[in-house]
Amino acid sequence: MRNLHGVKGVTNMITIKPRVVPTDVKRRIEEALMRSAEVDAQRITVETRDGKVTLRGTVRSCAERQEAVRASWAAPGVSTVEDLLIVC
Repeated sequence: MRNLHGVKGVTNMITIKPRVVPTDVKRRIEEALMRSAEVDAQRITVETRDGKVTLRGTVRSCAERQEAVRASWAAPGVSTVEDLLIVC
């Protein structure tokens, strides 16, 4: 940038977000499931590892399943959601 005509200065305002802790991701997803009126959170197990979330357990409807997956994707640091939920 020094040799670019007209540039008088450069301010670096780039910040790096801290890496998300897997236990924090799991806690946030479980809390989101508990807050959702559409999901029976007691019947869902959440596992996290390296940005991957695995949902196991049973749900009462496809809508409940979709809500659980949506809540998982909404958590910070999630790169993959594996949906192993069973609709009963």
